[in-house]
This record gives sequence, structure tokens and C-alpha cells, in this order.
Amino acid sequence: MQQTTTMLHIREMILRGELAPGERVREADLAERLGTSRTPVRQALPALAQEGLLVPSGARGFAVRAFSARESTEALHVRAALEGLAARALATNGASAELLAELKDCLGQGDRIFTDRRLSDDDEIRYAEMNARFHTLILEGADMPLLASLVSRCNIVPFTDPLTLAFDTQSRDMMFNFLFYAHRQHHAIVTAIESGQADRAENLFREHAYTQVQSQGADFEKEAGLTSAAGARRHRPGPRLV
Repeated sequence: MQQTTTMLHIREMILRGELAPGERVREADLAERLGTSRTPVRQALPALAQEGLLVPSGARGFAVRAFSARESTEALHVRAALEGLAARALATNGASAELLAELKDCLGQGDRIFTDRRLSDDDEIRYAEMNARFHTLILEGADMPLLASLVSRCNIVPFTDPLTLAFDTQSRDMMFNFLFYAHRQHHAIVTAIESGQADRAENLFREHAYTQVQSQGADFEKEAGLTSAAGARRHRPGPRLV
């Protein structure tokens, strides 16, 4: 769990710009800043490189990958469109009882995370794991290998994979609100699939992506070309979720 928590904190540092694009990431410096030993940092860095957040630098080191807000936003929207097609196929063809039971198990896991109306680091990790499972079940249930392959390519873009969860703010209340709303969308998606509402299931995934873009904060939306400077000034920075 310590390695996973360390990964979460390093993701947040990258998102907030505390680790700048191109900056060499040093184990000892990160361990000191995070108040942990070097071991979880050493274990976290290769995993973050697999996510696409870091790139090899030097003989055995890593540096922060440079990426744009537009790149991540486009990948999120493409992924949502593809997953929307998967949800449409499930709603049209009918999801099996086993798949619906697994999806509802995800919903139950998420509901329990929000019971206390507050979130801890462990809750963030539990939500990310549940979220990744939910999205995987949709793709597996649709049984469309080419579509699943295209989604995997989108997930290589930083902060796009459903398992990746990071926030550009320390506000736990704001974090709770965004994740709670995103999980209510999970409920609506399952209801649409179970009810055979193909159009609604697909459109909900597209709305799900828009929620994710908003959660990244006004500055991120502005960089991606999705809002005006005046609009950005009217909004507070928010958390980022996928």
C-alpha cells in the first residue's frame, strides 16, 4: 500500500507542476519531500514510467514526460467515445447476468467509499481500482477486441488510464464532490445498459469524459482550448480524475 500511496503523491506533484516537464526525478529528493524511505519511491518510478508520466533518463533514472493538456483531453474524449460504443453494444445486445452482477459489485464498492462523506488516501486508491475495474468490465463485456485495443492506446497518454487518479488541489471536499458525481454517473450507465437504453448509455460515457475534463481545473481547460480566459478566472482549480 505504501508504494501505491507514494505513486499517488508523485502523480499529484506532476499534475501540479511541482515536478516540471523534463525535470530529472531523483529518488533521494522525492523520498525527503514525501517523508518516506527511498524503497517505495524506487518501486513507484518504473510503474509511473509504464503509465507514461515518466521517461528514461540516463543510465537508470527517469525524467518527467512533457505532455500538453490538449493531448490528455483529446485522449479522454476518444476513450469516452470508444467506451460509449462498448456500452451501446452491451445495451443493444443485452448484458449477461454475471456481467451486471460484477458491475453492480463495483457500484457497491464505490458507494461504501463515500459512506463517511470524507476521503482518505486509501479511499482514493480504492476508488481508482474500482474505477479501473468498472471500465474494464464494460470493454470485456462488449467483446470488441479492436475497440479495446484502441482504448489501450489512449490510456498510454498521461492521466488518461482509469486507474490513474490525481488531484491538483488539496481540497478534500472538492475531491469528494467530483468523485461522488462521477460515481453517480457509473450508476446511471449501469441502469441504461440494464434497461437496454443504447443511446443513453453511449451519451452518458461522453458526459463522463466532460466531467473528467472539468475536474482537471480551469487552468487545464484553458490550456486545452476549452474555455476562455474570463471563464477560467471565474472557476477555482479542481481535482483531476479519470
